[in-house]
Amino acid sequence: MPAPSPQLLVAAARQTLGVGKRKGPPRAACLRLAGEVLAVARGLKPAVLYDCNSAGGSALQSYLEELQELGVLTSGLHVLEIGENNLVVSLEHACRHLEQVLLGTTALVDVSRTRPRPSVCSLEQLQGLKSLVTEIVTHLQGLRRQVSLGVSRSKLCSSDWNLCTVFGILLGYPVSYTFHPKHEDGNCLAMTPLRVFTVQISWLPGQPPVLLYSFSVPESLFPALKDSLSTWEKELRTRFRTQNDFGDLSVSSEIVTLPAVAL
Repeated sequence: MPAPSPQLLVAAARQTLGVGKRKGPPRAACLRLAGEVLAVARGLKPAVLYDCNSAGGSALQSYLEELQELGVLTSGLHVLEIGENNLVVSLEHACRHLEQVLLGTTALVDVSRTRPRPSVCSLEQLQGLKSLVTEIVTHLQGLRRQVSLGVSRSKLCSSDWNLCTVFGILLGYPVSYTFHPKHEDGNCLAMTPLRVFTVQISWLPGQPPVLLYSFSVPESLFPALKDSLSTWEKELRTRFRTQNDFGDLSVSSEIVTLPAVAL
């Protein structure tokens, strides 16, 4: 379909996502959000975390409905509220992704503060997390059977969840960090070389590319994770070829070392 007008995309976000006296996110954030939401609708990622401002789930639902009115979205999406956070989710693609996670397709790296170094672990080793992923996919599957092509919304309780790990999984990262729930005040990634992956796609003419993914893996574990990462990239490129809204898929990486890493 033809690229939508940037002016209309900005207006849609500012009309629905304003908080208090503010008119909504800045122009660049409005265009970035629209691109990320469309990428979710096209199956290039299972979900996107809304982080433009403090607009709630109801406002985000209204925004998605505006995108439908503009013809940007031709399929229904879901607003999933987890605690104080809101995600835009494709029920179809998220269910499929989470089912694969339960089969072991996503690598988990334990970065608990008390560990001498990061280490790879399996979902089977983290039974609590496996139960949590099962709970989420069951919730989304039930919604998928009930909702139509419109925009739906639901909420999940998250009082004792490791949101860093949950969001990494829901956003479709091939590698997600996890840590002991009692060690949320730190991790063992400080001064650890990290390979940071960045995935971008082009969309609106004359506008910056859409950041599709950004995640890291400890460089020391890259050899052990290389096959999983290659499989993930191959599947992403396959999905990319099934759509015609975006172009110029770019996957790059660089190694960084930081004195502190926030998760």
